[in-house]
Amino acid sequence: MSRVMAVRRPGPGAGARPRLDLQFLQRFLQIQKVLFPSWSSQNSLIFLTLLCVALLEQLVIYQVGLIPSQYFGVLGNKDLDGFKTLTFLAVMLIVLESMLKSFDQFTCNLLYVSWRKGLTEHLHRLYFRGRVYYTLNVLQDDIDNPDQRISQDVERFCRQLSSMASKLIVSPFTLIYYTYQCFQSTGWLGPVSIFGYFILGTMMNKMLMGPIVAKLMQQEKLEGDFRFKHMQIRVNAEPAAFFRAGHVEHMRTDRRLQRLLQTQRELISKELWLYIGINMFDYLGGILSYVVIAIPIFSGVYGDLSPTELSSLVSKNAFVCLYLTNCFTRLIDLSATLSDVAGYTHRIGELQETLLDMSLKSKDDEILDESEWNLDRLCDVSDLSVHQGIVSCPPCFGGPGWPGAEPTDTAFLLERVCISAPSSNKPLIKDLSLKISEGQSLLITGNTGTGKTSLLRVLGGLWASTRGSVQMLTDFGPHGVLFLPQKPFFTDGTLREQVIYPLKEIYPDSGSTDDERIMRFLELAGLQI
Repeated sequence: MSRVMAVRRPGPGAGARPRLDLQFLQRFLQIQKVLFPSWSSQNSLIFLTLLCVALLEQLVIYQVGLIPSQYFGVLGNKDLDGFKTLTFLAVMLIVLESMLKSFDQFTCNLLYVSWRKGLTEHLHRLYFRGRVYYTLNVLQDDIDNPDQRISQDVERFCRQLSSMASKLIVSPFTLIYYTYQCFQSTGWLGPVSIFGYFILGTMMNKMLMGPIVAKLMQQEKLEGDFRFKHMQIRVNAEPAAFFRAGHVEHMRTDRRLQRLLQTQRELISKELWLYIGINMFDYLGGILSYVVIAIPIFSGVYGDLSPTELSSLVSKNAFVCLYLTNCFTRLIDLSATLSDVAGYTHRIGELQETLLDMSLKSKDDEILDESEWNLDRLCDVSDLSVHQGIVSCPPCFGGPGWPGAEPTDTAFLLERVCISAPSSNKPLIKDLSLKISEGQSLLITGNTGTGKTSLLRVLGGLWASTRGSVQMLTDFGPHGVLFLPQKPFFTDGTLREQVIYPLKEIYPDSGSTDDERIMRFLELAGLQI
């Protein structure tokens, strides 16, 4: 028996150094087209709802932020009625803010689930189109761990992006509004100082984020390799036990773990400097706000105000400047999350590009794979016959193939076919011309590695011949040609679904007639229960 062995080597993402560059922007926008297919889509409506909630939340936050300055006024003037009214208003605003903040988080979670559904289903459509999944996992090795990219990277990407969504969409509005308010309070010096401080912090954090994106991609690849090794042991536990290979597999699995942990340690070290920059920016921003407020005070702009009025004004201006600084600070704080999103964007975008390219070449296979399988097309039990222990059903295998019958239809026609393994130029079969007709029996013998299974892969369309013509002149299905793999495949589902696999549609509530036919098939195959 021949075997196809895929050697997993690092893909392009592992060798290249992904950054927050034009390629990242292109891949991110391509993913956004999937997340927001149209303005009327469910994701777009949820996103607009989130925008409305976030804006309303900011309006309430502004009113809450002005309350301390109002307290300075009523307390300085010893206004008891004003104090009671202000306290009641403050409680109502805080309750409203709490509800809006909770609904904001709830909407973000809904957006995460909807995004994950849309993006995963999109990748599934490309992955299972034709035989793309086979080509990607067996014949090509330029994309590492496609299963991890679809199942884990998509989940993390959508979760991280949804956690950033409300902060990002409301930022332009808050920046414009509080910049205007800051200008009204401090003149041009306040906004210019804060904007300059933000630009400096952004440049510093971008320099620190570059190595983190590349290291994160490497970590995710090693995570996939480590999980793949455990999956390999789970699937091949019995052969490994027969070989007494537990110690060897232990050492190999530990080596993968050590490579993963070493990469994680390096990532943590690089993130340390990013966190130092973020925290330093946060605390220095608070001091900058008070410096901006102090300039007009010490320059005598507010010299005619009483201490109570000045305290109230300082509190109001402090809130405006601090909140403007905080808007920039929140954007800087997203640097760590953005580096994660960038890493996942490159991995998902790379997979999407490969799947799209492969899917364009798999339309013929998709038509073949989606040919109608239906339980009703199976032979009736009354038509079954047993000849020398072999179950036969006409016209698929009975009739023309039995003694005395002549071949009628051609199933395969090969003309001067040459076959090589996809990853090798070494020829396995040269100039093979062959005609396989319905009802004929053909036995192919030879040593391991001589191309017996490779010929079946070419007949089944899994491999392409390097030269010559291969024609399949009959249908694929119960009334045509079926291929049995060397390794038995049991999918998830009931025994009934295993027997009729791979029907396009499963009928869980079908009548007893179908069950009786399935039981008859099992009985004729010697598998009666």
